Amino acid sequence: MAWVPAESAVEELMPRLLPVEPCDLTEGFDPSVPPRTPQEYLRIEAAQCPDVVVAQIDPKKLKRKQSVNISLSGCQPAPEGYSPTLQWQQQQVAQFSTVRQNVNKHRSHWKSQQLDSNVTMPKSEDEEGWKKFCLGEKLCADGAVGPATNESPGIDYVQGRWLYALLACLEKPLLPEAHSLIRQLARRCSEVRLLVDSKDDERVPALNLLICLVSRYFDQRDLADEPS
Repeated sequence: MAWVPAESAVEELMPRLLPVEPCDLTEGFDPSVPPRTPQEYLRIEAAQCPDVVVAQIDPKKLKRKQSVNISLSGCQPAPEGYSPTLQWQQQQVAQFSTVRQNVNKHRSHWKSQQLDSNVTMPKSEDEEGWKKFCLGEKLCADGAVGPATNESPGIDYVQGRWLYALLACLEKPLLPEAHSLIRQLARRCSEVRLLVDSKDDERVPALNLLICLVSRYFDQRDLADEPS
């Protein structure tokens, strides 16, 4: 084999590397004849490709994707005269912030203290144990949801104190599950508010309070009440 100088080899290859004008690669060739040049090979490949390519999608997978539902709907608008003023909402947020600061102080204090020997904390996954620990043995056993009495120690559910306390203990940043749950809480409160016959009903301020805290303290602004 004859030796070819490097310069000559480069000059010989350069025309093959330069871009060519666009053309119909399938025009004027015989597919039965083996390709002799790169251009003829490309023409054969182009001739074997369909004009339209359709992706094959499994309908079962498509249905599964469509079943995923992330609800971003807001609260039901408050009836006329039911919505709190902006000043009232700001006052509730400020007071709630103070409560949370106190909770954090107590939390820090009790972390360094020994529990009494008769206090047994439930395990994190023990749902029933936490119900008894927080609500009291008798209230949990009776299934009562009314105001607390001397005979039935527990939480007063009528004014939503238990939910308020849970929100006060909720740490930021919110976990995805907590984020979803408090949004559900606010939406449910707005739905219940629609069923209240009078704006003077004692349940209205409690419902407004929970909606206010979720929307304005926990930054779910799309759920906030428009000031009256």
